[in-house]
Amino acid sequence: MADPIFFPFATSLDFGEVASISGSQLPAGADAARRVEGAAALEMAGPSDVAYMDNPKYTEALAATKAGLCLVSPRFADRVPAGTVALVSPAPYHAFAKVLARCFPSALRPESVFASQGVAPGAIVHATAVIEPGVTVDPGAVIGPGAEVGAGTVVASHAVIGPQVRIGRNCSIGAGSTIQSALIGNRVIIHPGARIGQDGFGFAMSPKGHMKVPQVGRVIIQDDVEIGANSCIDRGASRDTVIGEGTKIDNLVQIGHNCVIGRHCVICAQTGLAGSSTLEDFVVLGGQVGLAGHLTIGAGAQIAAQSGVAGDVPRGSRYGGYPAQPALAWARESALLKTLVAKRGRKSDSSAD
Repeated sequence: MADPIFFPFATSLDFGEVASISGSQLPAGADAARRVEGAAALEMAGPSDVAYMDNPKYTEALAATKAGLCLVSPRFADRVPAGTVALVSPAPYHAFAKVLARCFPSALRPESVFASQGVAPGAIVHATAVIEPGVTVDPGAVIGPGAEVGAGTVVASHAVIGPQVRIGRNCSIGAGSTIQSALIGNRVIIHPGARIGQDGFGFAMSPKGHMKVPQVGRVIIQDDVEIGANSCIDRGASRDTVIGEGTKIDNLVQIGHNCVIGRHCVICAQTGLAGSSTLEDFVVLGGQVGLAGHLTIGAGAQIAAQSGVAGDVPRGSRYGGYPAQPALAWARESALLKTLVAKRGRKSDSSAD
């Protein structure tokens, strides 16, 4: 069986071009015309590959790398082996990302799974839907009445775009995803299996049973948002659920009705936001964080993985634990508990003797 090439190397670059793209400077004596033909991890890279390093855990791999070119932060530059050209950058990962984007443009967003262009046979597009030129609709995709899809957008196989939905330009709608009651901006990436705009979890509870509350809001997704596979974003109940510009949402995230997510937030996998929570701009939630409803997480705050947040979090703060508290207090509490347990264990051992 042949080894498939999922992401072909679009163009080779010479060392001078890599330096220019990354905002770095070639060291004296380096051959600017030497070419890069691939990208790889430190331990796998060869003489024609570019690699990067900015984590002290990989100092041994850096010392042993065979990469032709390595983007590296200043503190590790002296550990680059003699056979590798060091491109020193204050942000090697960002620089590496720029190089990858030039060399592997097809990996920037999901493309047609059918390698098609235009509306493929087998796609179902309602007669009243508006599809701008340059839209790709794969076989099995459904676009409902009154929906509008902007130029350059790809709707992959078996995605379902509901009635009156608006999708901007140069978006990617992943295979098997569903979108309803939503307005989506430009350059939005929605990965396979995501669910956007379904009912929020709203019930008027009583001892006699629970009455369903109609959810009549929308989902508003602004420009440059990315939503991971199998994540769910519920539409608002009486107001909108909003995802702010540039926010990145990992796989398997649940966002409840009426939540408002600010600009450039990062929400890691398996996190859940109960209804009417607000994240201000540049908030980071680690994996498996749980937020109670009607909370506000202040701008720039960071919540450690597996934390349970039951109250508002001030802007710029660092919280962790269950229940979540300021990170320093959480660390002290954990250390004290560990000390107490160790003392109790020693006391028990002495009594047994």
